[in-house]
Amino acid sequence: MDRTIIQELLEVVEQAAIASAHLTGHGKKNEADQAAVEAMRQRMGLIAMQGRIVIGEGERDEAPMLYIGEEVGSGSGPGVDFAVDPCEGTNLCANAQDGSMAVLAASERGGLFNAPDFYMNKLAAPPSAKGKVDIRKSATENLRILSECLGLGMDELVIVCMDRARHKGLIAEIREAGARVKPISDGDVSAAIACGFEGTGTHALMGIGAAPEGVISAAAMRCLGGHFQGQLVYDPAVAQTKEWEGLTREGNLARLSEMGITEPDRVYEADELASGNHVVFAASGITDGLLFKGVKFERDCTRTSSLIISSLDSSARFIDTVHIKPGAKRVALS
Repeated sequence: MDRTIIQELLEVVEQAAIASAHLTGHGKKNEADQAAVEAMRQRMGLIAMQGRIVIGEGERDEAPMLYIGEEVGSGSGPGVDFAVDPCEGTNLCANAQDGSMAVLAASERGGLFNAPDFYMNKLAAPPSAKGKVDIRKSATENLRILSECLGLGMDELVIVCMDRARHKGLIAEIREAGARVKPISDGDVSAAIACGFEGTGTHALMGIGAAPEGVISAAAMRCLGGHFQGQLVYDPAVAQTKEWEGLTREGNLARLSEMGITEPDRVYEADELASGNHVVFAASGITDGLLFKGVKFERDCTRTSSLIISSLDSSARFIDTVHIKPGAKRVALS
């Protein structure tokens, strides 16, 4: 990938965010997601590349576009693999709650782990804790290490967890150790990335979320030098989700085997989930979030707030864009 493509990826997430933002607060999560998918797919089609979706909206028979294996781009140029979530946090968007965004990760062919549509136990932490905390250790032990690495008291640590029944024990342990818990309903990609920046007030992400989003988070954290580990979850008794009602541990293991995953208990590091030489993360806010604002519609313009993280030049760029409407008379500075 080159810098020209990286700039175009910014426009990809911007257009997806704008399309979805028109439905913010309308309670229509599926429609918001579809609007983002269509806008993202259309803008990708204009890029001079041989793109391929490795993590997307599902298999071809489940999703009409941005499905796994779909070819995107003009058909000429470099080969690029994509992990996309056009509307991360569809419920957040539908209910006008903070944290929804359009997001993607990209790398050269073969540079992103083709995560199955399973769950993943995740641990994200700041760069100073990289390689010191470990997902195989207890939450209590990791909190002690994190406290030492950051120079913060245990009671000053803020740990983000998805607000799910499966995390009841984890949340209790974190609080018993003396740290604070920030539960979120959706959108753990943003929470993971926030760990990579100082000043966000987020010191770790712990717990189980979707595996595809884990790859996107890993891509960002690899570029930031932060800590990220993921381990697939295949036991319905552990996942505790209605989506897996009727499924069995043995059946899920068989599905993983069919997908070529022969080490289901393996712990993946960030540079294994996002292994490419050049890795890019791009996101644009749909609603306001911890790292950037959501889409703002004004009389003469539309404003977006985005983040591009690239291993190509070891940079993280926060970008505010003013999209001027046709016939605009005057665009205010702020």
